[in-house]
Amino acid sequence: MTELLLDIRGVSKAFPGVQALDDVSIDLHPGEILGLCGENGAGKSTLMKILTGIYTPDAGQVFLDGELLEVAGPREAQERGLAIIHQELNLVPDLSVAQNIFIGREPRNMGFISDKALMRQAAEHLEKLNIDINPRALVRNLSVARQQMVEIASALSFDSRVLIMDEPTTALTDTEIETLFKLIQEFRTDRTGVIYISHRMSEIDEITDRVSVLRDGKYIDSLITQKTEMREVISLMVGREIEDQHRHERKRGEEIVLEVEGLSTPDLLKDVSFTLRKSEILGFAGLMGAGRTETARALVGADERSSGTITVNNKQVTINHPADAVRHSIGYLSEDRKNLGLLLDHDVRSNVALASLYRYAGWHSLIDDRGVRGLANEYVSRLRVKTPSLNQVIRNLSGGNQQKVIIAKWLARDCDVLIFDEPTRGIDVGAKEEIYQLLDELVAQGKSIIMISSELPEVLRMSDRIVVMAEGRITGELDRDSANQQSIMELATAFQANQIGAA
Repeated sequence: MTELLLDIRGVSKAFPGVQALDDVSIDLHPGEILGLCGENGAGKSTLMKILTGIYTPDAGQVFLDGELLEVAGPREAQERGLAIIHQELNLVPDLSVAQNIFIGREPRNMGFISDKALMRQAAEHLEKLNIDINPRALVRNLSVARQQMVEIASALSFDSRVLIMDEPTTALTDTEIETLFKLIQEFRTDRTGVIYISHRMSEIDEITDRVSVLRDGKYIDSLITQKTEMREVISLMVGREIEDQHRHERKRGEEIVLEVEGLSTPDLLKDVSFTLRKSEILGFAGLMGAGRTETARALVGADERSSGTITVNNKQVTINHPADAVRHSIGYLSEDRKNLGLLLDHDVRSNVALASLYRYAGWHSLIDDRGVRGLANEYVSRLRVKTPSLNQVIRNLSGGNQQKVIIAKWLARDCDVLIFDEPTRGIDVGAKEEIYQLLDELVAQGKSIIMISSELPEVLRMSDRIVVMAEGRITGELDRDSANQQSIMELATAFQANQIGAA
């Protein structure tokens, strides 16, 4: 067996206006878990798409087990032993879980697809992931986290030599992440290896053997994980040192700008009540399925409510549709940017200005193109969105830069209340600091923010108060002085514990 499982030599790739990769060389040893790190736009996803046949390199070569690897597309790459779990989910929403796992490889009996065998095999893979999903369920009806687990099950159903994981844990709970890590350890043998892409340094530190760093499309260095401080990796990623950022004191107002009372939905939420004050960040914490996102969606009229009242600036309002929420100066940044936050086939300029076009509609509703362009340019510059121009189609940007464009859209709309659902999901450490600074700037300007996050350090760092949910209910509220990870988790699991005790 060759010493290297995968050998990437001098790979370059350019797109109009962007040199995505420039003479990149990286290798993977048999039995190794290689971390691949870099800021958004560093070239990580582009390199992985070259490995799996989605893109063709302009220069350079890739060798698998010492043999030149040339694949015409993802299916051929899978047949050669390379499987990838994309950061953006790659599922067919109107097919079942089982059909997505084995799409194009369904078990057959006398030439016909055997539904019974398909469901049995899918159930086996899902059981291996320790997650309870009905193989017959339509993917569109699953949460983002469960869709991610289906994608993982699909990748692991191949007899893969190299498993590429691009931000696989962004929508997973701690329990699901632990299960995933066990699967990764079981996957690696003396003939297999893993390339693990993540912005979460704790994961890189825990699971990888080596770390390779890309910056601005160039290879920077490779380091042995056990001998390396993650601060050093971060410094290589961003080209500068990032100091520990501690929250400064905020002058939170006492004025209540939003009051929610008895908010309930037919399926999950039960009597959810809370207040949001002027110039504060109210964090929402809880485990997957606790009801945090559902609360936000019911509040802005995206989901049906069975009861509850909403009061904005001491005036009770009716919100039956997201457009109603916007009219009452409430903006919602969804956790699912691909399907709910962006017009993927439109350009950066259009997406940034989408919620603010009414300001630029002039005589006969003609749009002031110069004004729209100026608005988009202002926020693209402010958020450091990496794009060759304002005319770049959104789907061609990296996931992190897509997220920045959504944030730009709501910052441009100038809402008084902003709901950020997983605002830094899939965003690198350098960009996270920029987002945190922006949130601080917004509250300093008098805005009020509801922030939903699965990352407890993020919730603790940014929140003035923290609402904790479990099983569709609020189980407690903590102020910044009494909150820590343990106190949050105690509240996040309290309702389940009470239910078990009652049973």
